[in-house]
Amino acid sequence: MEPGALLPDALATLDSEQPPVRFIPTPSAPYFQQHRAARLLEQASAPGHVDEMSAEAPSLPHAFGARVLMWKQDPSVGEIGTRRAYLPGPVLAGPRDARIAPGSPGIDPVEPNAFGDFVTQPDTPQFDAVHTFAVVRQTLTMYQRALLGAGVDMPLPWQWNTSMDTRPLTVFPHGLPNVMNAFYSRTQACLKFGDFIPNGVTAGASAPESARVYTCRSFDIVAHETAHAVLDGLKPLWLQADAPPQTGGLHEAFGDLTAIFLALSQLDQCEAVIAQTKAHLHDQTFLSDIAEQFGMALGGTTGLRNADNDLTLGQAGTQVHAISQVFTGAIYDVLADMFAHERNPALDDCAAVLHRVAGYLRGLLLRALIGAPERAASYVDVVNEMLRIVAEDGKPDIYAAFIRNQFARRDVVEPPPHGSAAAIGGEQLLPKVCDAPGARQDRRACCGTMNLPEYRKVGLVLDREAQALAQWCAANGRLGECTLAPGPATPAPRPEQS
Repeated sequence: MEPGALLPDALATLDSEQPPVRFIPTPSAPYFQQHRAARLLEQASAPGHVDEMSAEAPSLPHAFGARVLMWKQDPSVGEIGTRRAYLPGPVLAGPRDARIAPGSPGIDPVEPNAFGDFVTQPDTPQFDAVHTFAVVRQTLTMYQRALLGAGVDMPLPWQWNTSMDTRPLTVFPHGLPNVMNAFYSRTQACLKFGDFIPNGVTAGASAPESARVYTCRSFDIVAHETAHAVLDGLKPLWLQADAPPQTGGLHEAFGDLTAIFLALSQLDQCEAVIAQTKAHLHDQTFLSDIAEQFGMALGGTTGLRNADNDLTLGQAGTQVHAISQVFTGAIYDVLADMFAHERNPALDDCAAVLHRVAGYLRGLLLRALIGAPERAASYVDVVNEMLRIVAEDGKPDIYAAFIRNQFARRDVVEPPPHGSAAAIGGEQLLPKVCDAPGARQDRRACCGTMNLPEYRKVGLVLDREAQALAQWCAANGRLGECTLAPGPATPAPRPEQS
């Protein structure tokens, strides 16, 4: 009997076991044809063969991963568009897994189809749920692989995770209706993404819903906000607004660099970058543009930010996004230098080289961030950690030279004298431009994460005011019962638009 003949009975069984409201993507006709061909090539197991996994886990349809349809870049990057991707771990209805859970009101849980896949129609709430989950999962997996590949056997916890609290990160693709922003919230243990009609589009009947911009559909924005959650789990003091400006710059730069590294973790995007730039990463490319659709919705011609920039730390001031672009730009230049050094078209495919170099650099950066100080980290702290790790990894001296030169060019570190121990990696580099004592971060142009009151200790200020009032009342004999129901001492956090 052909596989397709069993589909109605299988779906009927699902209908009897699952809640009545859900969305189930169905396999396409080409997939059925491919499945039939694959069945013809299947070989019976050898006599006495025992599946080693069968004693530990049941052979479920989703046990070997799921295929998803997702945006591989921003929707405005037509060259990439939507493509199928494979998530190798178990993915359950929602979609969800042990670390990531759906949380959007108004989006019915997406059930896997008969083959355990989540291939849904684009521009639908179900597609948004699948796409957002996929980018968050790919981001977490990418950094987990980077640590394991470097011999670091540790999980990447969310900030609230403890031995008693292993809650997942909850994702709300449509969590901020009519809000031009997105954010990661530690207190709510979630990511929330907004949607909006761009300025200049007349409201009402003349504003088609197709003009609405959904930030959850942006590969870059989802990766950026997930990066805030990853780094907050490792360095919880770095996200506070009272940290030095460069510490805030590290958080924002890590978000933008995560979008770049996630793109380069996928060979099809590496191939597209190579074809678009003829293997010269400083040519104009979607890779260096961050959040293209959002940037154009704000009236720009490119993305919100461009990683291929020449901004120096002396020019940035205390504005966190400007500071972050200095670090982002330096890492992008190091990536371009390492790729140009390793590239040899006669021996290896350029896309494969770019994929390999980016894989090492993202792991190097993550390990350097982990090794940086727990509080008040500066750019030079991370640079010196990168140089130490490069030496420990036995990489060529020119790798360290690329890092020193690019960060010196941007006024982050003092260029070491030629021939000195620092010039060859024997001593730590000194900072050139430092945060002024007591300098405060300017977060006004940052993403929603950096503007949440919870990272500015607003709740603590309000609690202190309430405590002072209670102490005054107690000291003045106002100890009677309240005649009115008391309101909350601290209002719920409310995101501010960047």
